[in-house]
Amino acid sequence: MGLPTALILHAERQPYALSGPVVAAVAWVGVRALRRRYAGRELGESRGSLPVLHDWLILLGVLAVVRAAADLHHPALLCLAALLPAPFLTLTCTKLTWHHLVAARREAQVVTRVLVLGEPRAAGDVAEHLAGRTEHPYVVVGVVAIGEGPVRTGAPVAARLGVLMPEAADGDTTPVLAAAGELEADVVLVAAGARMAGERLRRLAWGLHDAGKELALAPGLVEFAVKRLETTSAAGMALLRVAPPVRSGVQQVLKSVMDRAGAALGLLALSPLFLGIGAAVRLTSPGPVFYRQIRVGQARVPFVMWKFRTMYVDADARKAELSHANEHDGLMFKMRRDPRVTRVGRLLRRTSLDELPQLINVLLGSMSLVGPRPPLPEEVARYGDVELRRLSVRPGMTGLWQISGRSDLSWDETVELDLHYVDNWSFTSDVDVMARTFRAVVDGRGAY
Repeated sequence: MGLPTALILHAERQPYALSGPVVAAVAWVGVRALRRRYAGRELGESRGSLPVLHDWLILLGVLAVVRAAADLHHPALLCLAALLPAPFLTLTCTKLTWHHLVAARREAQVVTRVLVLGEPRAAGDVAEHLAGRTEHPYVVVGVVAIGEGPVRTGAPVAARLGVLMPEAADGDTTPVLAAAGELEADVVLVAAGARMAGERLRRLAWGLHDAGKELALAPGLVEFAVKRLETTSAAGMALLRVAPPVRSGVQQVLKSVMDRAGAALGLLALSPLFLGIGAAVRLTSPGPVFYRQIRVGQARVPFVMWKFRTMYVDADARKAELSHANEHDGLMFKMRRDPRVTRVGRLLRRTSLDELPQLINVLLGSMSLVGPRPPLPEEVARYGDVELRRLSVRPGMTGLWQISGRSDLSWDETVELDLHYVDNWSFTSDVDVMARTFRAVVDGRGAY
């Protein structure tokens, strides 16, 4: 924050070229600290670009008040330009730190050691779910099972509790604390279940907190965004309210406006690029410039999707003979070195330029700028109830699938990302995905 501000103020020969940047830097640190961005469980964690943008807007307000109170006369646009690099530098540092944390956690470093407590099946499910990913800090070091039965996890079963609530207040606390101490656990994570609830859970919380141990509860909700969860209470009982997915209202209106306006402006601004790509496609291989394909949209309504042609004209006829070479584990067909792709087509796919004509679909309303991947009719014909939920919203040109690895993802990961988008959509999440799409396109990972 301080360095770019100092450079710009000094270059423009503005007063307070040294003290001004110091104030800006202190204010930035203060805003970030008050919003708990430096807390141990937040530092370096990837939360997208929106939290940084929120902090930056607060900073602008704080510095505007300081500017007015001190009766300063620096040009407003110059001040804005001086403060503009800060959020981008912060995002870059956060991204680098997050990659470092993920790499360190794969080596069991910078982790939170977790002791899972619950009925055998529930505890095993929680442990397996946490072990299935590496981007979070939780590492299961052991399990305390309630009752008999196998626990599906590689972590050791450190202790077993009785099915019924013990008569003594410390009947659960003593073995749990002993297991946590032996395994050096930082958190005791209770998996949801009828055998550890109510009075029994309250007494366990007393014992753990008196001993300085942290207690966390896993209610069994998977892939629910935190913004949809609200803690409340009724008659002294803690409740967790789950807000329904956003399907109408102001946010949907904003999304429609952004889609249509963005598509219209994009088509207008990119028209010279369209001409250049069209000429390259037409001159390097026989056939039309555009490739039209039937895809399935919202509510299972088919539509014609537009793309620049990246394959030879007989590509669809040759798909069956290449089915044995499919490198994807699900319903999609993907090959890293597909012989049907032209030389220009490889470049267009690598840079995602072949997808630009989909702006036509966005303008017509059959697609959105952000949404799930538009599936083929033969894929939808094999969908189950879970996969069909992806069609609850309009498909998008980009989405969580594109910024998370594209074709490198497994089928289950692709479905999971799309369902996460469908259930947790918000207008701000669309803005965040579009901001992250540029980096994904430059990276090119999974584009083939």
